[in-house]
Amino acid sequence: MISLPSAVRVFLCSRAVDMRKSFDGLSGLVQECFGQDLLDGHLFLFVNRRRDRIKVLYFDHDGLAIWYKRLEAGSFQLPDAGRQDGIELRPAQLALILSGIDLDSARQRKRFRPAKSAPARNDGKSSEMHLHNMNERV
Repeated sequence: MISLPSAVRVFLCSRAVDMRKSFDGLSGLVQECFGQDLLDGHLFLFVNRRRDRIKVLYFDHDGLAIWYKRLEAGSFQLPDAGRQDGIELRPAQLALILSGIDLDSARQRKRFRPAKSAPARNDGKSSEMHLHNMNERV
């Protein structure tokens, strides 16, 4: 399992990318597909047309780094991005993609998540906050 700091975000370029591109070519796609600053330390994923190769571009404290994987058989299954050029993934989705797990059949079990916009209800009888559980697909 990949362990990433909580501040690191993962972005996937949904269009097919020429894997001959290196630092400069992929850096240009970061701004074009995601509108993000490459130096923020986030991970930017790029796949080829056959989806059997993936490159991850990121800034590593003092310079750019590329992580590259080529599958000997099979292909990477990617989430549907619709008409968007780039989408954000959760770190768990990245781990599933790299492990070859079918994203359509993978389900995330219920977990506690505090309600973001719902105000805390306190009727004076209890100090409990009403929180929501959310079901999310991975």
